[in-house]
Amino acid sequence: MQQAKLLIIFLFIFSACKKDSIATDTSKATLSIQFDNVAGDKNLQLNTGNYSNEAGEQFNVSLLQYFISNIKVKTAAGVEYVIPQDSSYFLISESNPSTQFVKVKVPQGDYASISFVLGVDSLRSTMDIDKRTGVLDPSGGHDDGMYWGWNSGYIFFRMEGIAAAAPVDPSGQRKFRYHIGGFGGYSAPTINNIRTISVDLNAGGVAKVRAGRQPNIHLMVDILKVFNGPNKASIAANPTVMFSEFSGKIANNFSSMFHHDHTEN
Repeated sequence: MQQAKLLIIFLFIFSACKKDSIATDTSKATLSIQFDNVAGDKNLQLNTGNYSNEAGEQFNVSLLQYFISNIKVKTAAGVEYVIPQDSSYFLISESNPSTQFVKVKVPQGDYASISFVLGVDSLRSTMDIDKRTGVLDPSGGHDDGMYWGWNSGYIFFRMEGIAAAAPVDPSGQRKFRYHIGGFGGYSAPTINNIRTISVDLNAGGVAKVRAGRQPNIHLMVDILKVFNGPNKASIAANPTVMFSEFSGKIANNFSSMFHHDHTEN
């Protein structure tokens, strides 16, 4: 009788350990996160795609880039894994399809949610230049660079294009420019447009990370939400948005841009 009880206890403990090992396995495998840029129900096409916001303004997009950083994943049981920060900075560029697939190493397990920062956190923004390499190199060219030399800070989200509602600029184009940045200031408080995006994966499928397979979390990123999010924006009223109070309203629209379409396991 005593042996039977011990056997039941052993089987219970073994079963519990086996069940939990999926979520807490320390061996790592690759998780892919896809940032699929769209405009409403249309695939985003640079220069050639024509879109309309809720203000009825027609526009196209010539450039779209944004930083994704500080990625975290979490199981349904609440076990969270934080990607090491040095491996957690990515620049998504619509003109470079390879950048739209972010690959990170995480412990094997089933992940029901993911979060990340749209932008570059204040700690990294103020580190020595030699610790800001790769996509964080501040020396990018003016045409597609993501750093304000005059303001010593990263542009977190950069979208530009042509719209009839925009005024004619010195080059003779009707161009709109949305350059959103601001990490809160170094020695004194300033604009803080860092935003954390949290995405629940349950409806579209949890990510089952295992050795030998590479699940892909497919996120749709709707650029129309820049104008049509909780804070409405029109190109006519705001053709250029940079380091201004209104930039915070655009940053508050960021979370509405991201939608989990499905997970490919």
